This record gives sequence, C-alpha cells and structure tokens, in this order.
Amino acid sequence: MFSLITLAIASVSAFLGLHAKEEVFKAAMGCTATLSTFLTLIVAPWILKLAILAIPILIIDRLNHKTTEESTRS
Repeated sequence: MFSLITLAIASVSAFLGLHAKEEVFKAAMGCTATLSTFLTLIVAPWILKLAILAIPILIIDRLNHKTTEESTRS
C-alpha cells in the first residue's frame, strides 16, 4: 500500500511540474517526483518494480521502431 501511495505522489508531482509556470515550482516538483519514484522502487513488490521499469523501455523501443520504419520509407 505504501508503494502505491508514493507512486501516486510521484505521478501527481510530475504532472504538476510539467504544467507549472514558475521554475522553482517545476524544480521542486521534479525533485519530489524523482525521490518518490526511487522510494517506490525500494519498497514496491518485484512485479510493480518490473512494470515501472519495463513500460518506459517498451515505449522507447516502439518509438525507435517507428522512426526506423519512417526513415526507410523515404
């Protein structure tokens, strides 16, 4: 339960940091998101850790695959 709370805090602070106008607030929300994500990775069960780490890797892989297909078509 604690890991889900820290994951929610990380998600909300990342969202607020991306939509903030003040630089200091952006930095504070970025630090909060980073620390909460690391805390989540420490206390989360292994299946949640795997999901948190695998999702960005899959997204990056698909984006690279799409750009490779577009460059070979031209």
